[in-house]
Amino acid sequence: MNRFISYVKVDTQSNRHGEETPTTKSQWDLARKLERELRELGVPSVELNDHCYIIAHLPASPGAEKAPCIGLMAHMDTASDVSGSGVHPRVIKNYDGKAVQLSDQYVLDPAEFPDLADHVDDTIIVTDGSTLLGADDKAGLAETMTAIAWLIGHPELKHGPIDIYFTPDEETGKGMDKFPLQKAKAVACYTLDGGKAPEVEAECFTAYAVKAEFFGKVIHIGAARGKLANAVAMAASFIGMLPRSESPEATDAWYGYYCPIEVSGTLDHAWTEVYLRDFSSERMQERIAALKAFAGAVESQFPAGHVKLEITRQYLNMKQKLDARPEVLEKLNRAITTAGYEPVMKPIRGGTDGSRLTEMGIPTPNLFTGGYNYHSRFEWASLSEMALAVETVVNLALIWAE
Repeated sequence: MNRFISYVKVDTQSNRHGEETPTTKSQWDLARKLERELRELGVPSVELNDHCYIIAHLPASPGAEKAPCIGLMAHMDTASDVSGSGVHPRVIKNYDGKAVQLSDQYVLDPAEFPDLADHVDDTIIVTDGSTLLGADDKAGLAETMTAIAWLIGHPELKHGPIDIYFTPDEETGKGMDKFPLQKAKAVACYTLDGGKAPEVEAECFTAYAVKAEFFGKVIHIGAARGKLANAVAMAASFIGMLPRSESPEATDAWYGYYCPIEVSGTLDHAWTEVYLRDFSSERMQERIAALKAFAGAVESQFPAGHVKLEITRQYLNMKQKLDARPEVLEKLNRAITTAGYEPVMKPIRGGTDGSRLTEMGIPTPNLFTGGYNYHSRFEWASLSEMALAVETVVNLALIWAE
């Protein structure tokens, strides 16, 4: 827990508009801290490269050198949805199951967040209501570091070679853009970037981002009849066509969505960015076609204006590539059952750096970390589930060395 507390106090919010990697300089603070701690643990090969990626390698135990190399991955940045600066975590031991007053304005109430009811007598870590907590993904960082420390401190446990990948900018979708794949030795990897235990995520959204630009025709609004094409109104009309029944707040499980995440503009020029998410490639193409139709409808409404769509693929559903390597999930499921739990398979309603790494050729399912209510002031983490994640990772290392 001490590792986790120390990590969340470091401001590592990324910036989705940043062009460099990392997108914020503050991520270097945590990266250097992790680099130093890995060296202090005795990991012999640790590199922090020019783009803030940590690539470390723990050699196999004597006699297990021929075991396949596996990777462990977590990301250092936190989301920009809520402030991550000046995090003041609060540790509640022997949680009593009642509502927790985070601040004068915010309450963490099991009536609203029923998962809390499963953690009576557990130790939970919460925010003070002014920031997010940062369990996404500093819980994953702390669990990885603790598992590595345990393996190093128990040489009687036989494990194969282990790569450690700590990445910047995952929350921006750019986390793997500069990843030094040529230095990765793992034949399979596991991200610790999930939520509730004992959930395992082996499929994710296929994700696209669409930037829609609206070009108007400006004239003095007092003389605008029949002449003005208002770019702000064009953007509003476009956003209004997105189906409310297919929004993030109206869908769950395997249902995809349209989500406008930002909008800005003037009479002359406006733009919005829309995230498209779906588990099916076919359905994703239908969503893209729908946006093109909406753009055409806006141009029909504003004949003096023009709409331009810029369509960018962000990541693909990792299910197909993971299905081709069933042993990767089989060993993870064994690691969880060895710890005394039955794994729960769920889709990721989002993506991880593991989604991208799977595309790059290293199959990478996602493992729970014990964090809840990510990207919000109501974020909290369970110490017992964090400990279970550590035990699962240690079990994984031993199983791959069999």
